[in-house]
Amino acid sequence: MRLPVTGRIALLAIALALISNFVLVGFVWKQTHDDAIASTRREMIEQADALLSIWRAGGEAQLAAAVRDARPPGDVSLIIAVVDGEGHRLAGYAPDRIIVPVRPTRFHVARLAEEGRWRQHDTGFLLHPVGSHWLLVGRTLDVIEAEQRAIERALALAVALSLMLGIGGGLVLARYVGARLDRIAGVIEAAGQGDLSRRVEMVTGAADGFDRLSLRLNFMLDKIERLMTELRVVTDSLAHDLRSPLARLRTKAEQAVLAPDPQAREALLGGLLAETDLVMRMLSMVIEISRAESVTRDRFSDVDLVALIEEIADLYGPVAEEAGLAFAVIVDVLPLTLRLHRDLMTQAITNLIDNALKHAASGGAVTLRLADADDVVMIAVEDRGAGIAAADRPAALRRFGRLDAARTKPGAGLGMALIDTVAHLHGGRLELADNAPGLIARILLPFPQGVNRP
Repeated sequence: MRLPVTGRIALLAIALALISNFVLVGFVWKQTHDDAIASTRREMIEQADALLSIWRAGGEAQLAAAVRDARPPGDVSLIIAVVDGEGHRLAGYAPDRIIVPVRPTRFHVARLAEEGRWRQHDTGFLLHPVGSHWLLVGRTLDVIEAEQRAIERALALAVALSLMLGIGGGLVLARYVGARLDRIAGVIEAAGQGDLSRRVEMVTGAADGFDRLSLRLNFMLDKIERLMTELRVVTDSLAHDLRSPLARLRTKAEQAVLAPDPQAREALLGGLLAETDLVMRMLSMVIEISRAESVTRDRFSDVDLVALIEEIADLYGPVAEEAGLAFAVIVDVLPLTLRLHRDLMTQAITNLIDNALKHAASGGAVTLRLADADDVVMIAVEDRGAGIAAADRPAALRRFGRLDAARTKPGAGLGMALIDTVAHLHGGRLELADNAPGLIARILLPFPQGVNRP
């Protein structure tokens, strides 16, 4: 049976606590052992140097006297002796005969003899030649070994305590993680059952991974709830707005069928086609908005925005002239490259121009402007028509949001919604402002990072 996530987290915490403590214990043990051996080594070298100085000054007789007097009373671990080439003690304090090879030796740890207490403890010692004999200086490591055993017992107790603390900490951590995951899972389960109003509570203000996950989940739920709300609005609005065109379609189709006069029948059929085109435009616009919302960033490309504006201006200049309108293009930025979905951005700008040409016929002028303002790139279409009152502008940006003044003209009420969707897709927004008289529709896009502003 596979352990749950919280159980695995608890075991991982316990294992990490044990491993870290074993590493620490091993380091402390080795460090204390090495320090004790190094201290003994320094002491033996100093003792040997002092006795060798006496031997050089006074010979073997003075060395033997110094060896007999070198051991402090009660210090039974200190070994200072003169031995012959076979290892037999001639003077001083040492085993009767040492079993290690008698040759010049740097500080070395080994057993000096196999009798009595000498076989129970290692000895750190030095051997130096002094004439025909050898000077043995060393110290048994029984004190160091006792200290090491005491340290080992203390460290074993520390490991046991760390194990208990690791188990406790692991259980606390598992409980904490389980509680956080349960809250997230509860919100997800509620969303799966249709309740999109619940959100995951933030604990540390997005400072840890759980809060970052909660923040992303809440953001996703906000978006899903907004999309579901918009879907209901779209469905209701689509059903409401299609009712009238479909009713007119049925009426005109019935009238065309019943019309005895061929000319009247042709006129009614022409109206029937116009109503059909309106319904098709509404459906096509809804599909385009849905596609725009589902576009991913990998569909973006580097676009020369100035060249794009000039290309659109070349396309609409003759159209505005044919409609009797003055069409001006103003570019207030240096050549600028942005990451855009070229087709969608082109459609958004042309929709703005189409709206201006449609609703600003009496104003006589339409301006397409590209400028850099307040850390954003602004694409604006300005007209001199009737404009939109400030109170009506939020409704104009909603799907199927048709103002009373526009209901007498054919349209679906989706053009501004598509433009707003495209602007948000690029990290920007759509703003409507007063042109006194007329309307200014601005697409505001973030200024690209790392680009020197003109």
